[in-house]
Amino acid sequence: MFFYEFLFVRTSLFWLLVTGVLGLLFYLDPGLIGSWRSAHVHAGVVGFFMNMVFGVAYWMMPRPGQIKQPRLEALTYWSLNAGLLLRVALEPLGAGGFRPWLVLSAALQLFAMAVFVYAMSRRVVTNEMLWRLREERERRRKKGG
Repeated sequence: MFFYEFLFVRTSLFWLLVTGVLGLLFYLDPGLIGSWRSAHVHAGVVGFFMNMVFGVAYWMMPRPGQIKQPRLEALTYWSLNAGLLLRVALEPLGAGGFRPWLVLSAALQLFAMAVFVYAMSRRVVTNEMLWRLREERERRRKKGG
């Protein structure tokens, strides 16, 4: 497991705890539900679920030709979590003067998703494509040695 794959999984576990703590606080003080509900859902869905999916996908999805994508992983990680942190911190305070920051948070998360889609599109290949890549690699190896 590479560094950012590790960070995605560890960060997802952090957001799972945040989601659980917020859920408990809702039972202790139901008045919090109104202002924190969306942040709670976002922490669970984006924070826990998406971080876990992205981390496991980067880790487990085949890498044709042994491609490495540390820059794409880093870009995905930082933009997803920066956007998430902005949203969870500011949304409970009300959109009011924070609306531009909330738009930025959504844009950062959408950008992270687009980077992830691009990275995964390079990995999602058919068996025939894998065989072709392997044959090309063997031909290059024979040429060079």
